[in-house]
Amino acid sequence: MMRIRAEMGKDNVLGQGIIEADETYIGGKRRKDYDKEKGVPRKRGRGTAKDAVVGAVARGGKVVAELVSDMTGETIADFIKRGVNTEDAKLYTDQFKGDNDIGKEMEHETINRSEKWEADGVHTNTIEGFWSFVKRAWYGSHHHYSTSYTPLSLAEACYKDNYRGTNIFDKFRTESME
Repeated sequence: MMRIRAEMGKDNVLGQGIIEADETYIGGKRRKDYDKEKGVPRKRGRGTAKDAVVGAVARGGKVVAELVSDMTGETIADFIKRGVNTEDAKLYTDQFKGDNDIGKEMEHETINRSEKWEADGVHTNTIEGFWSFVKRAWYGSHHHYSTSYTPLSLAEACYKDNYRGTNIFDKFRTESME
């Protein structure tokens, strides 16, 4: 399975058009769980021991996601520049300050998710839906994976999303016959 997931991770270019980008944290207990010692809900997001993940999706196109060491603006900008033609793309994000660095290099609009889910076509619902898919796999079928295997599991999730509605193994069958 790890070799198959590694092959799935080789296809990671978004292109141009409208790009939605977001970040999330994977791992640990569900946020609704309580810290039994302290009697309070567990912390979520930044400041936890969870794995930091950044992702982007082209509207009507492909999704890419990557495990990152930190959520700085430089890290997020590097991730987006590797897969996006910044001259011909428009970036939509939430109001996370780490997204501001890439906003200096390409057209960038934000949405305040605490006020609205969508405003005049500006939303991050597509990437948020992908995060839901990734987290359901983590809690459901995978149950847990260590940080060292997170990139492979993300590659699998991206591949499944990018090729949904098709026989995802046709690509491997065709390449191995050549």
